[in-house]
This record gives sequence, C-alpha cells and structure tokens, in this order.
Amino acid sequence: MKISVRGDKIKVTESMDNYITEKLKKIDKYLDNPEEVRASVVARVEKKGQKVEITIPLKNFILRAEETQEDIYAAVDMIVDKIERQIRKNKTKLASQAKKTRDVKGFAMDSIESIKDEESPETKIVKRKKIGVKPMSEEEAILQMDLLGHDFYLFLNDETMKPTLVYRRKDNQYGVIETE
Repeated sequence: MKISVRGDKIKVTESMDNYITEKLKKIDKYLDNPEEVRASVVARVEKKGQKVEITIPLKNFILRAEETQEDIYAAVDMIVDKIERQIRKNKTKLASQAKKTRDVKGFAMDSIESIKDEESPETKIVKRKKIGVKPMSEEEAILQMDLLGHDFYLFLNDETMKPTLVYRRKDNQYGVIETE
C-alpha cells in the first residue's frame, strides 16, 4: 500500500511516519493488490487532542475512519483497529456484493474473518460537504454507507437516475428517501 502522511498544525516526524506506515501494513492482508492502493493519512492537533484521519479509496468502496486521542500513536492504533473492524464487520455484505458483481473489487475475501455486528456509537452531522454522486443500486449504497461508518448516504439510483438517500433507522433497519 502506498501511504501518504501529512500534518495539519503538526509536523509529522520520521518516527511518526514510520509508525503509521508500519501499522497500516496490517490492512494489506485484506486487499487483493495492496501495491495499487493509496492511503491518505492526515494528522492534526485539535482542542480535544490529536486527531488522525485515514482514507483508503478502493475501486468501488472507500474505507475511512478518524480517531482523536491525547497521543498520536494511540490514535493510530485505534484507527487501524477501526478499519480492520469495518472490513470484518462488512465481510458478509461484501461477499453478497461479490456474488452480484462476481468481484469484490479490491478485497481478499479469504483473509477477512467475520465478526458479529457491533453497536456503533451515534454520530451527528457537524459539517457540510459537497460531493459528487454516482449511479449505483440501493444495496451498493447501503454497503458504501456501512463501510464509511455513516448513518446516511446520498447516491444516484441506477434504475431511476434520480438522487436518492439511504439512511439507518433507529431500529437498525434502513430507509430510502427518493426524489420525485
């Protein structure tokens, strides 16, 4: 995996860069072609501590996590564990997607151990973003939402070609909001 580490209000030292790189190598075992994957890591200082954000775009999915701790090294440890948990938690969904598309596009399914669904902490939207939406099925949108760890996902429905929103309900089921 090619890893790009940058700092925001913090200087990324060689030891920090080496530590992040070494920890992210654990994710390679889950990827089909890790040498073709690029991971982006941003370390920053905030009021609550030091925050690390990791984004790993794959062909059809994006793995993303962030963690804030007092120590940057502890944040890196926790964030890599989060990403591994995302992959293992969604193994069943990835496998069912693979049956539909005949390819999971980037994951080495044999390397992923299944784990039981875990309760994820509630999050609230605290920032506004502009995104590009791409055509996909509702199942792909739910999988993408789960991989990102979000409670909603906006996409272009590949059947109707209209903007559609899928969201997680309080009962852990999913809802869909379609435009007219």
